[in-house]
Amino acid sequence: MSTTEIIDDKSPICIPFILEQYRNYSASNPTRPFIVGLNGVQGAGKTTLVTALASKLQDGEGLRTLVCSIDDFYLRHEDQKALAESHPDNLLVQVRGEPGTHDMNLARDFFTALCEGQPVRVPQYDKSAYSGKGDRVPESQWEEVNGPGQPKIQVVIFEGWCVGFRQLDSAEVLLKWNAPSRTLNKHPLEHLDFINERLGDYDVITDTFNAFIHIDAEDTEWVYDWRLEQETMLRKQRGAGMTDDQVVKFVDAYYPAYELFSGKLRRGLFSDKSGRQLRLIVGKDRKVKQTVII
Repeated sequence: MSTTEIIDDKSPICIPFILEQYRNYSASNPTRPFIVGLNGVQGAGKTTLVTALASKLQDGEGLRTLVCSIDDFYLRHEDQKALAESHPDNLLVQVRGEPGTHDMNLARDFFTALCEGQPVRVPQYDKSAYSGKGDRVPESQWEEVNGPGQPKIQVVIFEGWCVGFRQLDSAEVLLKWNAPSRTLNKHPLEHLDFINERLGDYDVITDTFNAFIHIDAEDTEWVYDWRLEQETMLRKQRGAGMTDDQVVKFVDAYYPAYELFSGKLRRGLFSDKSGRQLRLIVGKDRKVKQTVII
């Protein structure tokens, strides 16, 4: 077994949680879909988990399930290029990834249609376009759901590494910037403030969630090691992949958001109701070490 193979020990914990939440919700919301947000530290087994969840909900429970990713809401190539050029000294927005590099108008329209049970096309993004800089797939190629003759979507799983992150007040950003950190003080404070301000727009997604799953790590810095493992395996399998130095730079582009926003997510996404957030804490082997209901 390779070091990067991930065994699914998470869906047996997540499925009962989702089903209990779904049954409570659907009793009083018979038409609007049940929306689950899922945040997974990169490399911790998120893709494996989401695939298993969709299969068990759709095939095992007969629930029409849609899986979509925040990655498919990245800005179009020309818009990302314009963002980078308008903030040339802000390294956090030179490439896709951080809050501010997604299209929240597209997200608003998509989630509004989903919640109303209207026909809607699911955005798709091609990360390989423009030599890896990426671009949105033409809308004509997007899959349509809730269309004529199609069963209505009942469960939505919306996943991504920054899903559920909430904006901080500026004083907390300053506090974190002044504290010891791996990446935050490599960036000017105003650049972190820019990311934080843009994150406020993401509430158009976050506020639709009815339940939340957080795949966390005992040590978030393991994301560097996990990504190194993945790229080493890619180089062996395909003869190509990022060098170790490139991997560190790649993760460095994302890591400030972990350092800024993970703490607030761990305290709980839902201020009005308890019991709707499941936090699974994994060890270096990616296996669940602790389960917390928030």
